[in-house]
Amino acid sequence: MRTLLFTTLLLAAGYAGAQANAPQPGQVLASGTLPDEASKAAVLGKLREVYGADKVVDQISIDKVSTPANWNNYVQKLITPDLKQISRGQLKIDGSTVSLRGEVNNEATRQKLASNIATTLNPTYTVNNGLRVSAADQAILDTTLANRIVEFESGKAELTPTGRKILDEMTAALQKLKDRKVEIIGHTDSAGLRATNQGLSQARAEAVKAYLGSHGINGDLLTASGQGPDRPVASNDTPDGRARNRRIEFRMAQ
Repeated sequence: MRTLLFTTLLLAAGYAGAQANAPQPGQVLASGTLPDEASKAAVLGKLREVYGADKVVDQISIDKVSTPANWNNYVQKLITPDLKQISRGQLKIDGSTVSLRGEVNNEATRQKLASNIATTLNPTYTVNNGLRVSAADQAILDTTLANRIVEFESGKAELTPTGRKILDEMTAALQKLKDRKVEIIGHTDSAGLRATNQGLSQARAEAVKAYLGSHGINGDLLTASGQGPDRPVASNDTPDGRARNRRIEFRMAQ
């Protein structure tokens, strides 16, 4: 859902389960109050250009509302294809206050969208960035791994049968994510030389990337890095803790 509010104008994209007067999935709702028909026509025209005429639902009313200087021009500049990167979202333009809400794929997109809006406006405008990174895709990876350890032969970057079985399940999960980028991060315990552990963690991450690539996952969407012993999740003072630290981590790329 995407929602955009101007002065008293709201633009929203629908999603299942919304209230009765909300737009349907794929639609963009424009509602609220604008000062004249020209402003309304300009907003609707820009929305239809970005989203498609059949996707825009007009619920805008006309009444006497005051707007800042050149307000219509700024509103036009804010309705760009960049907004399509936001899901379950809302853009509210209330006079000189702009509020952005919704979900995006990663932190870089979250910051870039807010920055682009801020640079589009003059300094008298205030931008509130309420965008958040969607946790749904990361949850798919976490659920698939299910706190299990991708196993390797001791001291090697060679997957065990159990490790390959887990990666077969991860392959199916990654196929659901389509073109999302994923970081494969290797970790070790603290036993031995740090430089050796660093190299082993990198080699194991690369081995996982190669395995997934050989099973149909686009290698361009995967990055492999080794963190060695630097990010333990348990104490290295016990065998169980060291075993938990020798792991492969899958993170949605930021």
